[in-house]
Amino acid sequence: MRYILALDQGTTSSRALVVDHEGNIIGIAQKEFRQIFPKPGWVEHDASEIWSSQASVVAGALASAHLNMRDIAGIGITNQRETTVVWDRKTSRPICNAIVWQDRRTKDLCQKLKYDGYESLFQEKTGLLLDPYFSGTKLKWILDNIPHARERAEKGELAFGTVDSWLVWKLTEGRQHVTDATNASRTLMYNIHTGEWDEELLEILSIPRSLLPEVKGSSEIYGECSGDVCSTATPIGGIAGDQQAALFGQSCFHEGMGKVTYGTGCFILMNTGNTPVKSKHHLLTTVAYKIGNETKYALEGSVFIGGAVVQWLRDNLGIIKHSRDVETLAQSAVDSEGVVFVPAFTGLGAPYWDPNARGAIMGITRGTTKEHIALASLEGIAFQVADVIELMQKGTEIEELRVDGGAVEDNLLMQIQTNFLNIPLIRPKWKEVSALGAGFLAGLAVGYWKSQDEIQKLWQKEREFLPTLDKAELKQKKKQWKNAVQCIQTWGNS
Repeated sequence: MRYILALDQGTTSSRALVVDHEGNIIGIAQKEFRQIFPKPGWVEHDASEIWSSQASVVAGALASAHLNMRDIAGIGITNQRETTVVWDRKTSRPICNAIVWQDRRTKDLCQKLKYDGYESLFQEKTGLLLDPYFSGTKLKWILDNIPHARERAEKGELAFGTVDSWLVWKLTEGRQHVTDATNASRTLMYNIHTGEWDEELLEILSIPRSLLPEVKGSSEIYGECSGDVCSTATPIGGIAGDQQAALFGQSCFHEGMGKVTYGTGCFILMNTGNTPVKSKHHLLTTVAYKIGNETKYALEGSVFIGGAVVQWLRDNLGIIKHSRDVETLAQSAVDSEGVVFVPAFTGLGAPYWDPNARGAIMGITRGTTKEHIALASLEGIAFQVADVIELMQKGTEIEELRVDGGAVEDNLLMQIQTNFLNIPLIRPKWKEVSALGAGFLAGLAVGYWKSQDEIQKLWQKEREFLPTLDKAELKQKKKQWKNAVQCIQTWGNS
């Protein structure tokens, strides 16, 4: 038998999975890496550490499966999106730390571009809003602030990529500088209608075209992993940003199907078919995946702080020892008793897009306990997701949502979420759907799976969550939440 190797390069850790033909994970390894915070609102990664951690978990996953690279039919890659890496083409060394998707240092630049009247142009061409979240302004910051970067870029000495491009470059020892349409669609530089880098937007951002990778489909053979890196030449056949990979892994292949991924942030995607749908409610239009000549699109809402709020309770407040303990602590509180937690640590994402907002815990009394705060933190995650789904439903009715990510193991969070949405949530048997999505894309490219129909038949439901909350109670909670969001926006913009 042969298998598929999926590389899952996330915001806080790198993972590798070995997948069999039935979608079972037979080998897995994971390694965390440093989070670098040079200034308030700045978030960086060492791209060389990302690569070394990813390389080490490949060896670990193969060892846990008792396999070697000769048993691998193809490699798929999924990655944290928008994170921006620039490296020297000759030495393959990054010229500075990678600027992470959470980083807010370019908020003033985004505001200037808005003031100059460019937001409608960027939205029309890219489906995105002008926000520090996306790669384009991060890349401009690097060119403008790292010594000699712009000069070297204009000479063709440097390469830019999101993390997928960086990994492919390292895997192929610099022979391939590519990305896929899903990652390109997150950069503010890619025209989702023409399927090409947009010269007008590049000129506005002052970014040389020579920096950029070639844009490919999400399922095709991009090249081979070098024998020196992988011990044997192995085709790299699938690339998708983590949220699009999760959509594919959840088999959301048809218009109107949607998923929520609960990771560091929360990301809601709904398949809109072959047509890019422009949102009137500050949601994003993005590429869902591209296979062959067919491009599927999605509406997306991005919540910047999801599971990260639980890490904050653990690491900063110290009220839990392990992330999984938050469910037990929150269950000890019958109700949050008016405590509302808005975890806007790095600003608010969709549908508010307010980079100045900051987190707050409101409604505290002398009787407030850590149990109330734990429950309010879970409710804060769920309310952020509900804000996005509520707007998505104004265009298309969503009958059910498929959920994935580490936090879906928290049954209390899932019940809170279905209560706030009043929509059934479906948790699949698979827990690693982003990695599986990348694996499926690679498997299609190398003929391991013959069709999307074959993949869809592998998907199975593990549990369904149904809403139980009284409508009057839900209305009151929503009112408190909206008031709290308004307060933090006022604070952040005062």
